[in-house]
Amino acid sequence: MKFNNKNISIGTNVKIGKNVRIGDNSIIYDNVILEDNTTICNDCIIGEPLNDYYSNTSYSNPKTVIGANSLVRSHSIIYAGSTFGEYLQTGHRVTIRENTCAGHHCMFGSYTDIQGECIIGNYNRFHSYVNIGQKSELKDYIFIYPYVVLTNDPTPPSNHLIGVKIDSYSQIASGAILLPESQIGKHCLVAANSTVSGVFDDDSFISGSPAKRVGQLSKMPFFNKDGHRHYPWPKNFDRGMPWDKNSWNM
Repeated sequence: MKFNNKNISIGTNVKIGKNVRIGDNSIIYDNVILEDNTTICNDCIIGEPLNDYYSNTSYSNPKTVIGANSLVRSHSIIYAGSTFGEYLQTGHRVTIRENTCAGHHCMFGSYTDIQGECIIGNYNRFHSYVNIGQKSELKDYIFIYPYVVLTNDPTPPSNHLIGVKIDSYSQIASGAILLPESQIGKHCLVAANSTVSGVFDDDSFISGSPAKRVGQLSKMPFFNKDGHRHYPWPKNFDRGMPWDKNSWNM
């Protein structure tokens, strides 16, 4: 894409690192930090103000940080008060609401919607059309596939939100719905189109609507093309992971 430096708006107290590129028609609001080698593509908004901005004359935008070597693709909106580690990547038309804290090497696919106040670890990959409810907590190396929804209101509508918790290395397959207060342990697999509620131990294969623990994931008959059990998956997948010696973003 071409960076023509047209119609770019940059607020006050913005810190821009070395080799940062900002696409046409993008807005960088107050108190944003764009660290070195970051690319903000066309039509993006970084540091979108919170609701008080429109009614409080003394409003001050919270700090927003985009880590080094990040790529924010066109039409993404990142709200103020959010912090991202290095190597953030977004697809197109991603929305990430306020006070989200994500680690390094996180990827958010096109049309993903993060509803704010979420804690997200490192090396997480969210595919397209994923919806993450407020107060969700996700550890590291979690893959969430298209059309997954994490909910947070046990008695809708209410002001008492309880987010979903997912521990490291777990996989949430397409179309799954995780209900409020659900907890998924480490190295789990939630099957496609499952409706999940409750607490599940590490190494669980979780399937159904309502979902149940089918058994120990590492003992399920899921074999890869080499005829080996695929789970735990880090033994069989390394693309973009820190144990991939050829990874471009080590």
